[in-house]
Amino acid sequence: MKTAVEELTPTRVKLTIEVPFEELKPSLDKAYKELARQVRLKGFRPGKAPARLIDQYVGRGAVLQEAVNDALPGLYGAAIEEKELFVLGQPEVEVTKIDDGKELEFTAEVDIRPTFEVPEYEGLPVTVDDAVVTDDEIAETLENLRERFATLTTVERAAAEGDTATIDLSAAIDGEDVEDAATKGYSYEVGTEGSIEGLNEAIVGLSAGESKTFTSTLVAGSRKDEQAEVTVTVQSVKVKELPEADDEFAQLASEFDTIEELKDDVRKRLERQKKLNQIGQARDKALEALLEKVEIPLPDSIVDSEKQRRNEQLDQQLAYAGLTRDAYLADEEKTAEEFEAELDEAARKAVKGGFILDQLALDEELGVENEELSEYVVTQAMQMNLPPQQLAQYLTENNQIPALVAEVLRSKALNLIVEHVKISDESGNELDLDELRKEINGETVTAGADEGPEAAEDGEVAEAEVVDEPAEAAPAEEAASDEGSTKS
Repeated sequence: MKTAVEELTPTRVKLTIEVPFEELKPSLDKAYKELARQVRLKGFRPGKAPARLIDQYVGRGAVLQEAVNDALPGLYGAAIEEKELFVLGQPEVEVTKIDDGKELEFTAEVDIRPTFEVPEYEGLPVTVDDAVVTDDEIAETLENLRERFATLTTVERAAAEGDTATIDLSAAIDGEDVEDAATKGYSYEVGTEGSIEGLNEAIVGLSAGESKTFTSTLVAGSRKDEQAEVTVTVQSVKVKELPEADDEFAQLASEFDTIEELKDDVRKRLERQKKLNQIGQARDKALEALLEKVEIPLPDSIVDSEKQRRNEQLDQQLAYAGLTRDAYLADEEKTAEEFEAELDEAARKAVKGGFILDQLALDEELGVENEELSEYVVTQAMQMNLPPQQLAQYLTENNQIPALVAEVLRSKALNLIVEHVKISDESGNELDLDELRKEINGETVTAGADEGPEAAEDGEVAEAEVVDEPAEAAPAEEAASDEGSTKS
């Protein structure tokens, strides 16, 4: 087999592959056997018809086509391996020549990961947020806790913002009731961002037993996106009463006896969360700093795939929340053009980050052990509230193991970067991630003390920590999905 590679762009190549006909013999034999099972020729049992009769019955061209279709994937894979190309996505294949008995020739156009060198990252400065907990943050956390233990008391007055009203809803279009838009006994907090535009304004001022009709757009059901006359009827108005932040509340809401003990615990938890966030920020910002040091050409098809993935993910989230894309953009105060520009930038950043981590993994000859894959699956399953075996089965059945390997490799490459950058908080204090992890895990850190046995690999520690308090994912980890192709 002879392979020639033509560079169409820095991220796309065209392979011209010439194959001597004798290399097609295994696929030709296979084609004859398959066709022999399919055809029925008088005097021959199924699968026993000779090749010359099959040629007469279905045509030599059909046999060749069957053989070529069988051989192409393996021939293409061998060519990619021979030329050591890191391909992305599926190739566009065209058979350009079939000379029966002599030669097969075909071309394959495919995107490839661009060639570049990972820039130096030793001592690269990275700044993360301070891990300082303020009194206001403690007060806000306690307020949220009090909200969880709030009680609702019925009041004999008109509904106001902040009240909880029990309401009935109905809708009509051109005088005809829309049955699937009606609901009864719905508990609604007045003033929240409701899915029905105008509902808050209609409820405010209504007392129990009173109704109001207003015009709005239906957001679900058979008449979705149509204008309707919506009628809201208030059944009852309740006011939320929060418990006092005292010792009695501390005993009700926690294992502590006094409110001061509860506040101390809240402070420690917030500090731990902020330190976890520092680790997440260190990963994100270390990669961002590296992204700024290198320019890489990006295949449009891979960027488009990443944009499509992000759009589909957003649409699923909006559908789950009962919101439209227009409502989301209005809430974010963005135009469709602004959103598209931000989406394009984020997709390019994610793809670029993935390329850098892939290259670093190759440069450092990083590998993935079965134990690491199992640990990653267990971690992801815990975050998704799924049994690990169920997630592992899904990944296997949907051929997601190569993408999973790529994702774990990228995580290990990112850990390697973080080990060598210089991390400081906004106050200028230099941070040691090993010490930070020990503090998070409740270990005592003594300056200059013998740290004992070597700590577990960063990736393993970080994954275990994320199970407790998820940190913000690194951009490259988001990219490690559809386009996380591995070398063929």
